[in-house]
Amino acid sequence: MWLQKTIVLKSRPRGFHLVTEELLAQTPEIRRLRVGLAHFFIQHTSASLTLNENADPSVRRDLETHLRQLVPDGASHYVHRLEGPDDMPAHIKASLLGAAVSIPIGEGGLQLGTWQGIYLGEHRDHGGPRSVVVTLNGETF
Repeated sequence: MWLQKTIVLKSRPRGFHLVTEELLAQTPEIRRLRVGLAHFFIQHTSASLTLNENADPSVRRDLETHLRQLVPDGASHYVHRLEGPDDMPAHIKASLLGAAVSIPIGEGGLQLGTWQGIYLGEHRDHGGPRSVVVTLNGETF
């Protein structure tokens, strides 16, 4: 079975947000797969998808704090400034973290580790809703 669809994640403030449950709620087809692969691809250049700790919210805060220090807003060496001081840093952060995650599916669920969750990295102050293309491939029950 192959399936591809685009889902929309609700608008969120800048930072890292655990979106595993929101993605699963919009892709109930995963429950029909005995074995397979789920690929999530964000269609934006100023946001990212990544896997990390799903239990302690301080991990999300620390990631945001570190990236703000690593890639500061409004640095004088940025040439691309058309959309504000958070735009070029958002592009850099999105490139560092990536636009996609692929996760194995087994017995109707994502085969994430015990402490793993899917994060949306929202790198703009006002990024808006984010579109994610979900591609599922697998063997049904």
